Amino acid sequence: MGPTASGKTALALEWAAKYPCDIISVDSAMVYRGMDIGTAKPDVATLKEFPHALIDIRDPVQHYSAADFSRDAQGLIEASLAKKRTPLLVGGTMLYFKALQNGLADLPVADPAIRLQLEQELYREGVETMHKALQAIDPVAAAKIKTTDTQRIQRAIEVYRITGQAISILQQQKAAILPYDFINVGIIPNDRVILHQRIAARFNAMLQQGLIEEVAELKQRGDLSLNLPSMRAVGYRQVWEHLEGGYGYAELVEKGIAATRQLAKRQLTWLRSWPNLQIHLPGNDLTTFIIF
Repeated sequence: MGPTASGKTALALEWAAKYPCDIISVDSAMVYRGMDIGTAKPDVATLKEFPHALIDIRDPVQHYSAADFSRDAQGLIEASLAKKRTPLLVGGTMLYFKALQNGLADLPVADPAIRLQLEQELYREGVETMHKALQAIDPVAAAKIKTTDTQRIQRAIEVYRITGQAISILQQQKAAILPYDFINVGIIPNDRVILHQRIAARFNAMLQQGLIEEVAELKQRGDLSLNLPSMRAVGYRQVWEHLEGGYGYAELVEKGIAATRQLAKRQLTWLRSWPNLQIHLPGNDLTTFIIF
């Protein structure tokens, strides 16, 4: 695990070339088909040589949650261990790592009819009104969720409509923790300036590779919007807003790099408090770790 642009995929491929590993992607954006450039998804040749599970398993219009990931990853881990191989989980979606290792509350699966109803309410009434509605049914959850976080607001209301119970109460009932020994390895760049340079270079490279065209093609489908988790992914949101005339190319570059740097900052914040984390310093041998 590690911040974006820190070299997680490169290290995973190096590891998989030396040891009998099964790579499992831990990335909330790579799960979506047609989102290749902006997610820095491994290319076809790489995936053929080193298959990655949990890539291209959802259409961008669909939701994919931490609970979905935890369920899918558990099955893949069991299958890998049954073959006497090592499951190698690689990515930067820290919530997924936490959900898998610490367990999640047993929340109901998404209800398509209620999801559609909530999307219509969001369009008709706006996010602020929906947040107030959440405050009325679950003030504890509402206090923790930003008024702009449409996904979490809708999910909290959906859970209440399905179960009749507040999501804040249900979340206190954790599922059983998995009976595996996880080795948590974090790639922590020791020079933030270099990481920022890599982030800027990679975002500019994505634009050169056709990120704007990729988002334009997704936008032309007509069934996607910025209300969906897929289109709120870093890079995709900024390009979408650029295509709608929100700002020009130069500002797109600036906003895209800034958003990616903020993502990296959040990921590093997660890692600093991660228990029993072993740090891999870029450039060191794979077997050289420092206890954080």
